[in-house]
Amino acid sequence: MEEQDAPKPTSERHVPVLKDRCINLLAPGFEAARSRGETPVVIDATLGMGGHSEAMLQRFPDLHLVGIDRDEEALALAGERLQPFAARTDLVHAVYDEIEDVLVDLGIPEVHGILMDLGVSSLQLDERERGFAYSYDAPLDMRMDTSRGQTAADVVNNYSEEDLVRIIRKWGEEKFAGRIANRIVTARAVKPFATTGELVEQIRGVVPAAAAKSGGHPAKRTFQALRIEVNEELDVLERAVPAALSASAMGGRVVVMSYHSLEDKIVKSVFQSRSKSSAPLGFPVELEEHKPEFKTLTKGTEVPTPEEIAENPRAASARLRAVERIKARRTA
Repeated sequence: MEEQDAPKPTSERHVPVLKDRCINLLAPGFEAARSRGETPVVIDATLGMGGHSEAMLQRFPDLHLVGIDRDEEALALAGERLQPFAARTDLVHAVYDEIEDVLVDLGIPEVHGILMDLGVSSLQLDERERGFAYSYDAPLDMRMDTSRGQTAADVVNNYSEEDLVRIIRKWGEEKFAGRIANRIVTARAVKPFATTGELVEQIRGVVPAAAAKSGGHPAKRTFQALRIEVNEELDVLERAVPAALSASAMGGRVVVMSYHSLEDKIVKSVFQSRSKSSAPLGFPVELEEHKPEFKTLTKGTEVPTPEEIAENPRAASARLRAVERIKARRTA
């Protein structure tokens, strides 16, 4: 297609999900910093192509932004987009569970807002050669950071059938995991997998047509499982959410958007545990050390409006949660 020859500007390729809601949730944290005479600092922990970051830097002229991404291509594109704000930004190549190390390296003791927009980015989906999409043939890669780690081809060609069943069932929530894993093992014995198209073809051969009609593309869940496995997404998230909360200053806010139930379950669990009293059951009085560190800002999960989904169909599955620190941090 001709469009592939001339890439659109980054701002047109990426529509930030729930942009205004995210910024409005974070804004009081920035105000809390100003009220103490501090420069507000925000971390965009999943920078992507910088849409949310650009909007925040435009709206808050005193805001300092730390942008983190494991994808070097995304960092380069975001850097171009955020060039007008270069004096107020630090862009870092890292995985977002490394928040603590990033802040130590930058000499920043705490931050007033953290945004996490989870899952695969528009850039990764649109760059065909990255192998994230099942809708066209490409090398079977799926790494968010192409400078390191195993690829999806490594997983499908080297994992045992039992391990393939486990990850496809667990990470993909795929009820035909057994059939798919068996077919993969049988097919790779003849010829190792190299492309997404080869994998899709084998999956189509074992997922009943009726299931595909009701559940979407037959390879959707398997591709999700492989992407999560290759990038260790849920392991990273389990470390990243507590790290984000620990880095938050008094009045600081953490906003997380997840895109499937496994992500949301982790976010919900951490947010809930840090937003309730730790006093033992039946304890007659709540001591200061038992008081919750955070309060919840969202009722359950918030979702995009029909208008936002019409503008950006990839926003359809987004689920937003947010908390605010209400108890001073424990510092070493």
